[in-house]
Amino acid sequence: MKKIFHLTVMTLLLFSFGCEGIRYSQVAPEAKNFHPKRIGVLPADVGTYEEAKGVIDRIVAGVLVDTGWFPDVVSGDAMGKRIESNAAFKKVYQDYIAKLRAVNYSDPEMSAKIGEMAKIDAFLLVEVDYWNYTTEKGDKIGKVGMGIKMVDAASGKIMWKAGHYEAQDYIIIKPALPDVAKSLVKKMIKEMPH
Repeated sequence: MKKIFHLTVMTLLLFSFGCEGIRYSQVAPEAKNFHPKRIGVLPADVGTYEEAKGVIDRIVAGVLVDTGWFPDVVSGDAMGKRIESNAAFKKVYQDYIAKLRAVNYSDPEMSAKIGEMAKIDAFLLVEVDYWNYTTEKGDKIGKVGMGIKMVDAASGKIMWKAGHYEAQDYIIIKPALPDVAKSLVKKMIKEMPH
């Protein structure tokens, strides 16, 4: 009986450790030879979740800095200021994003211009899917979900893309969504090639 109990506990532990991965992560074959030195975080597409605007950019940049993988990280705030203050850069950025959304194509010429103008080797595109409090199966949760793409600026090649969400249960005190987001970003960035 004791042996069955230990076997059951070990099986449950293995299953719980095995569920720690993220929902979706795809790495391009070329990524094994891709080691950018300077990476930029383009302003996140927050959709209808305006309260995430700026917050998610700072979280992603902070997590990237904490990894120590890149000698230089240009935050979404800094990239946003550059976009707003430089009309030529703004046009290239807007055209690149529009083409990516319309035909799901990372244009290499526009990507290279973004890289040259921002002096970055790679950039991240972040899209917020969830940023809210909701109820699922009778449980109150704070939920943050997002997709992230890492683009080689010189070639326009998407080297990595991932999607995941994090949900934290609560009864009375709501979890702070930026804290939920930080936990999520840490999990996702662990999967990113560097």
